[in-house]
Amino acid sequence: MRAVGYQKSLPVTDENSLVDIELPCPEATGRDLLVQVKAVSVNPVDTKVRMRATPPPGEWKVLGWDAAGIVTATGPDVRRFKVGDYVYYAGDITRQGTNAEYHLVDERLTGHKPQSLSWAQAAAIPLTVLTAWEMLFDRLDITRAVPGMTPAVLIIGAAGGVGSMATQLARRPGNVIVIGTASRPETKAWAEDLGATHVIDHSRPLAPQIEALPTGAPPFVFSTTQTDKHLDDIVRLIAPQGRFGLIDDPPSLDIMPFKQKSISTHWELMYTRSAFRTADMGRQGEILEEVASLVDAGVIRTTLTQVAGPVNAATLRRVHDLLESGATKGKIVLEGFPD
Repeated sequence: MRAVGYQKSLPVTDENSLVDIELPCPEATGRDLLVQVKAVSVNPVDTKVRMRATPPPGEWKVLGWDAAGIVTATGPDVRRFKVGDYVYYAGDITRQGTNAEYHLVDERLTGHKPQSLSWAQAAAIPLTVLTAWEMLFDRLDITRAVPGMTPAVLIIGAAGGVGSMATQLARRPGNVIVIGTASRPETKAWAEDLGATHVIDHSRPLAPQIEALPTGAPPFVFSTTQTDKHLDDIVRLIAPQGRFGLIDDPPSLDIMPFKQKSISTHWELMYTRSAFRTADMGRQGEILEEVASLVDAGVIRTTLTQVAGPVNAATLRRVHDLLESGATKGKIVLEGFPD
């Protein structure tokens, strides 16, 4: 089968950083589904793994975890899916990725594709919606109020992939005020269109802008990017007894200043459940099923902004380069394989 992989961690400007290759088609065992991949999206985690994880000598590492496709075979223990089902998922970072014609995924991490979406639109959703959902409802628990505070969540990086989904999901409880951050006119408009009540500029200090809003101090802050740059402002602006969550990789993180306000700090990595085979690993498949229903009902929409081309090395190198620039909006998808 056709795939894109690498054998050595290299800058994306090097043609050998991602290469078109041929690999044997995998076989489904246990609770695995063998999926014919129709579309994949690219996430910052792909670029991070490319630069940090070198495969054993002579082997290929295949990146990509978001995918939408058709089940072509099932392992003997599969319960929820059958051959011919349309599925979407974000997979398992400890296994080979989706930048290949066929891919194995555990059924517990998989949902039926939203019926109203194309392959590309569906592939843009899983990783970002799972990350946003787990942070907002499992970690920060925005449905549980902080006493005496207006329910409001500040989403730093509201126009990015995860931020775009978090902005939509945070409005679901109905009473939560969503404050997003964006620095360009087009990303500000994007965040507003997704449902942000207020949008402030993360290229300027955040605390004074929050203090100028009528909402009061937000009890919840979700930082998707540049946490180290904004940490002092977050300490200042967050409400006492609030909850702070982050998903990026600051070189260091001093949370001692949160002590006076009794702020709890939460990390979110959507691959934790699959990597550690947690007892609630199947919750991710359940979330994707619920999200599919919300999408088909028009409550949540895909954040696809660009179909960059087919799944091949040249297109993937170009998209990795865009993601590494940090200036993307929404999600970039690759669809199909070259003829």
